[in-house]
Amino acid sequence: MRQMLVGVILLCLFVVSGSVVHATGAGDQDFSTKGAALLKQKQYAEARTVLEAGLLKDPSNKQAHFNLAEACRGMKSWVCAEKHYETAIELELDVSRASGSTVSRLPVPRHKAWQLHNDAKVWRLLEEARGLLVGGQVPPEKMKSAQNALDKANELGFSDEQRPIHEYLLTKLPGQRKVGPKPDGSSTQGALPEDPREAPMVLVPAGEFSMGSTMGDDEKPVHRVYLNAFYMDKFEVTVGQYAKYLQATGMEEPSDWNIMNQAQHRKRPVVNINWSDAATFCKWAGKRLPTEAEWEKAARGTDGRIYPWGDEAPTRLHANFGKKEWDNHLALVPGGSFEMGKSPYGIYDMAGNAWEWVNDWYDHDYYKKSPTKNPQGPTKGESKVVRGGSWLYVPDFLRTSFRFNAEPSGRHFGYGFRCAKNP
Repeated sequence: MRQMLVGVILLCLFVVSGSVVHATGAGDQDFSTKGAALLKQKQYAEARTVLEAGLLKDPSNKQAHFNLAEACRGMKSWVCAEKHYETAIELELDVSRASGSTVSRLPVPRHKAWQLHNDAKVWRLLEEARGLLVGGQVPPEKMKSAQNALDKANELGFSDEQRPIHEYLLTKLPGQRKVGPKPDGSSTQGALPEDPREAPMVLVPAGEFSMGSTMGDDEKPVHRVYLNAFYMDKFEVTVGQYAKYLQATGMEEPSDWNIMNQAQHRKRPVVNINWSDAATFCKWAGKRLPTEAEWEKAARGTDGRIYPWGDEAPTRLHANFGKKEWDNHLALVPGGSFEMGKSPYGIYDMAGNAWEWVNDWYDHDYYKKSPTKNPQGPTKGESKVVRGGSWLYVPDFLRTSFRFNAEPSGRHFGYGFRCAKNP
């Protein structure tokens, strides 16, 4: 009897103990739901506490990371928000690559998650700059760090709420830097009018230059080319300018236009443009697409430089490149963001950001038979030339002589353009 009683007691203890363990496990697994409920009630601090504790035990829960980012956003804790948006996106990308699926399992579309991440990053950079610039005299090293933070924020673009803060902080830098036009008109914000016919152009004078290189089979041979003088757009055609064109002409919108045509993107290059779209736009604006030779001279000048800025290997201060994932239009930066990346004629973004259509048909061996004066490219072909590289990670594409080609009917998410015209 005593043994039976002990057995019953031990069984009861085991059941109770098992119930407790089970309940605790269920609680652990339910932390994401509890955090989401608190988040919905705008109890941001409480949600953050629950989600941070749960993620210590389940760090691969991308929904919880996203909700934690949202809680941190509500608390204006931008470092935390940026970190957990990025983690959620990375976890989602890992799952997508493993499964081969492109369907997002995040609570919002992936491009929206990237927008939220970049918005938090801009706030973090603005706060970082403000922390460095407050108080009395600011040491030079802090001034430089603040300037770098503001420049990075500018590359990402601003919301209507962020822009005045950025402009105010610029006034704290030496020389009272402003976002508006510089004396030479090269400021991004001041020099990108939305009327395409008012876009600034640069005169490229008549004369010879060295075209081609020994670095690619279709870039050989290096040869001297004479070009008449021509004008080239100082910046790639922007979303805002293309919107004005569509409004005036009623032409077909490019794919994903609803994503591109937002206030935060209006100074970024328009993409998803095919060759005919680009040629028609330039003609409407009283211009034309540049020839391949014109594009290369405008990019490299007459001294045979490898990149628009010279022979120095590209860095993130020269061009927008090195990104591995297209996150809709946030993969691109506003035109004119890279002062160090200008061509010898002061033309921006001829390396990186968006590929640029030119007028010529592509022929792998064209340089072997190209005219030495004002070459116009082959009279026919199957693909058109695109130049300049893009936001992607491949730095070799940024060379001024690099040739690429694409089907003229293709509307790709990295293909844009700029226009040229005769004097």
